[in-house]
Amino acid sequence: MFDALSEKLQRAFSRLQSHGTVTEKDLDEALREVRVALLEADVNFRVVRELIGAVRERALGADVLRSLTGPQQVIAIVNQELTKVLGGSQANLAAAPTPSGPTVILLLGLKGAGKTTFAAKLALHLRRQGAKPLLVAADPYRVAASEQLQALGRQHNLATFAGDLSDLRRLSKEALAEARRVGATALIVDSAGYLQLDEDVVEELKALEGSFAPHETLLVVDAMTGQEAVHVAEEFGKATKVTGFVLTKLDGDARGGAALSIRAMTGLPIKFIGTGERADALEAFHPERFASRILGMGDVLTLVERAQEQIGEEDVVALGRRMKTNQMDLNDFVSQLQRVRGMGPIGDLLGMIPGLGGMKRQLQATQLDDTFFRRAEAIVFSMTPEERRNPEVINGSRRRRIAAGSGTTPQEVNQLLKQWKEAKRVMQMMASGRTARMLGIR
Repeated sequence: MFDALSEKLQRAFSRLQSHGTVTEKDLDEALREVRVALLEADVNFRVVRELIGAVRERALGADVLRSLTGPQQVIAIVNQELTKVLGGSQANLAAAPTPSGPTVILLLGLKGAGKTTFAAKLALHLRRQGAKPLLVAADPYRVAASEQLQALGRQHNLATFAGDLSDLRRLSKEALAEARRVGATALIVDSAGYLQLDEDVVEELKALEGSFAPHETLLVVDAMTGQEAVHVAEEFGKATKVTGFVLTKLDGDARGGAALSIRAMTGLPIKFIGTGERADALEAFHPERFASRILGMGDVLTLVERAQEQIGEEDVVALGRRMKTNQMDLNDFVSQLQRVRGMGPIGDLLGMIPGLGGMKRQLQATQLDDTFFRRAEAIVFSMTPEERRNPEVINGSRRRRIAAGSGTTPQEVNQLLKQWKEAKRVMQMMASGRTARMLGIR
């Protein structure tokens, strides 16, 4: 997401850093490039004007000019001001005031915004946090909308409820009764998607709000619609009490202006962003992390959180002991590759590592996702259990057999074995001293 914007901003800052100290002319030239980059990313012109003005005022008033660390200070100020534009700090979901009743989350949006898919993603997200979600189908207009939600529920083992869609008050009572029956702690209501907001729709929104009495009303907006997403947010805000936004399709060709404008234009927080089609391609929105990612400064905290979700503490300790005793085999190797793959697209992961955001294209991150992991798995799965445990026994004839079984070449089998040896060597070094103590290895 925001690859084009990030590249332009990093280019502007790179030129600024090449000057050593910063003059007022250097500052104005850099901010002019930042302004153009933001406007091309479809950020609202008022937001851009205020952001640039705030950065310039702070830079001129902080003895940045002629300072030896001037370029770094300018970048830090841009990061801080961008974080303010995005909301300053994370806005958590509201919770039911009493533990007895479930937290009701009402989802609103236009047709095609990705609301039903987000409902399932949110349920999975809440379940990983220890909640027990119940999905409620409340779209009486779209053909098979209820069936789609139930299919997503079966696919991900999520509880769903589909009642009488002709009476919203009855539906809400039945859904709440079902939530209490199954012990659900979160009720996620997938409402209808609308083409436009007319008087009838406004009345229906008020009826939904009155029936379900939601603790959160999240408006799901398509980031690919650019400034139109801001307009939609403002219109829904007039019609009902929206408490926050969800931006979907940020992994597409979106220029990203909605994310950088919607908070500043409405005063309401972004709570989640959708970053892909995968069921786990959903992130709680952290303004400071998002700003750092846009500026190419990485997002280590989100990277660590993803790793913790994929690799449990017991697995880390067990692998660490195998590393220290030099027992890491190809089963361990492919297992770790699968876990890295489960953390998300390699391009996204690179963007979270400081300094590597601009290397995604050079490293052909998409090809790594689609080709490298599958080829590695195919090669390892074409080996016998003995060969996986003890790769040293693999000779020329075994390589040819493994290559034939995996649809690769003996050279590619050799390459994988070299990668395994290098990974084993590096991990054995990690399993000593300070790293071993961090892993809890005795």
